[in-house]
Amino acid sequence: MSDDDSASTRGATTPQVGADETHLLERFVHGEQVFRGRLLDVRRDTVAMPDGRPATREYVVHPGAVAVVPILDDGRLVMERQFRYPIGRVALEFPAGKIDACEPLLVCAQRELTEETGYRAREWARAGLTHNAMAYSTEIIEIWFARGLTAGERRLDDGELIDLALVTENELDTAIASGEVTDAKTMIALLWLQKWRAGSWPLHWFTPG
Repeated sequence: MSDDDSASTRGATTPQVGADETHLLERFVHGEQVFRGRLLDVRRDTVAMPDGRPATREYVVHPGAVAVVPILDDGRLVMERQFRYPIGRVALEFPAGKIDACEPLLVCAQRELTEETGYRAREWARAGLTHNAMAYSTEIIEIWFARGLTAGERRLDDGELIDLALVTENELDTAIASGEVTDAKTMIALLWLQKWRAGSWPLHWFTPG
C-alpha cells in the first residue's frame, strides 16, 4: 500500500447508500418532560448507546410547520420581513407557520399563505421536507410551492407584525450569498426553486379540488 493509499483510509469511512446502520442506533430507556409551553415541549431522555453505555439526550418536540414559496406571474417571490426575537433582528423569509392538530398539510399551507400575505393560489406543488434542527428538535418543515396567485386581504394574528416584500430570485440569491438572509427554510426553498427551474428537481403541480 502506498503512502497516498494509506492516507486516504485514515479517519471516518465514507457511508454508502443502503449501508447497515445498526451500529449507530440509540435505544430509548426512559424520559421526562422538562418544560411544556404554548408551542414547545422540552424533553430529557436517557438512551442506551450501541455499546450499552447510557447517554442523555435533550430535545424539543415540535408539531411541525409548513413553508410556502409563492411565485407571482412575473416570477417575483412573495416574502415577509418580521422581527425574530431569539436572534434579535428582522429576517427576510418565506411565509410559514405551525401545523394545527390533525390539519392536512395542504390546508395548512393554504391557510398560512392567505393569513400572512392575503394571496390565494390556483396551483400547488409539494417539494419536500427539511429537519430544521435535527440535533435538538423533532421539527419538520414541509416546503410547498404556490403559483397562479390572486391578491386579497391578510388575516394576521393579534400581535403579528409582518411586512410583505416582493423579491426576484436573483435578489434573494444575492441576499443569501451576502449573509443577509440566514433562515434555513428560505435557503433550502431557494435551492429547490433553482433546481426546479434547471430541470433537476421536479415539482408536480396540481389544482386543489
